[in-house]
Amino acid sequence: MKKVMFILIVIALSFASAFSMGRVGQVPSVSIPQDIERGRVYYIVRVDARVEALPHIIRRLNLDVMGNYQGYLYLLLRASEVRALYASHIPYQFVSIEREKVSLPKERRVRAQAANGPYHSYLEVQKELSDLEKDYPGIVKLYDIGDSVEGRDILAVKISDNVATEEDDEVDCFFVGCHHAREWISVEVPLMLARYLAEHYSDNREIKDVVDNSEIWIVPLLNPDGLEYTINVFRWWRKNRRDNGNGLFGVDLNRNYDFMWGIDDIGSSPNPASNVYRGPSPLSEPESQAVAQLFTSHNFRVALTYHSYAQVILYPWGYTVEPTPDYRLFSFLGDTMASLMSAVHGRWYYAVPGGSGFYFTNGEFTDWAYGKYGTLAFTVELPPVSLMQGGFINADSDITSIFEENLPAALYLIKWAIANK
Repeated sequence: MKKVMFILIVIALSFASAFSMGRVGQVPSVSIPQDIERGRVYYIVRVDARVEALPHIIRRLNLDVMGNYQGYLYLLLRASEVRALYASHIPYQFVSIEREKVSLPKERRVRAQAANGPYHSYLEVQKELSDLEKDYPGIVKLYDIGDSVEGRDILAVKISDNVATEEDDEVDCFFVGCHHAREWISVEVPLMLARYLAEHYSDNREIKDVVDNSEIWIVPLLNPDGLEYTINVFRWWRKNRRDNGNGLFGVDLNRNYDFMWGIDDIGSSPNPASNVYRGPSPLSEPESQAVAQLFTSHNFRVALTYHSYAQVILYPWGYTVEPTPDYRLFSFLGDTMASLMSAVHGRWYYAVPGGSGFYFTNGEFTDWAYGKYGTLAFTVELPPVSLMQGGFINADSDITSIFEENLPAALYLIKWAIANK
């Protein structure tokens, strides 16, 4: 908790110093050290969201939007992207400089688990899922569905009444967290969902009915390498840890699926330096391959992928503004889930199509699950709603309340799938 508060204070002080720089429109001169070109330094800048050309520039340059606050967008940029923003005549202000530490030896990375506080590291997720299987062997079974780029296990837990058997008459449901490494809360919600289902199977009739009539697959941590990197090296890291050469690393796993992959350079980027780099080919990454293999062997009726942040539920399409054939159903389910979530603690969620209501993506999970398999797939962007309210850093005390408000939506989606298999 102290570490999280320290980081938030540092960010707040950085914002305060940036706000003192004067009106938006001033472009401070900046010296670009050579190490920035090697990806060791990032700039957080703010831009006036009212600038008419800004949405087009952000899409064209594939800039990493961290969030918005009081009419300003906050961007995490490399030096080359700062130059491109300047060349596009978009006024901006520097907020802070974020330095990526030199990578730690692997053996140190494995041992250094304290930096993330109550949030789970790879080894902690692994232990929790293993303990869950041991404690509830009748309804919980753990599967290793693949290995990450750096060789870590990608684990899936199946929860069902006859868990060792594939029952064709039961509907399959899929939940996944941590496509993006810096989104720590996206690990916690599906992990807590697995624990809640197992722990309350024997004492909660609603949970027993859900588990008895469905096969629930949960992958809490799809990007273990990236998560470890955020804990031990660079908190803002987004991608996996693929070595792209020339000192560049990472593929955005949520741009790597083989549906509308690379259809344009707005919803993803061909540039290995970009935070939305789609990879050299569709399903090039072992992490996305693990999900694809699971979908090949199961007929998932619904799916939910957790991200942060924005407090919004997104559904296909993300690659276009055109509606899907199931637009009305997506809208109904999304609105219902948003209402259930908002009612728990008063944090407001809403539901929109990704492409027309949020921003363009391609090669993205929900478009892929729906477009290729017909799965009704949703993205939940977890709290907070803005960078200034925490961004990718949620307070330790928020973990439980965020899960509590997401639980009824997850249960609703499973129950809908059971009733409409």
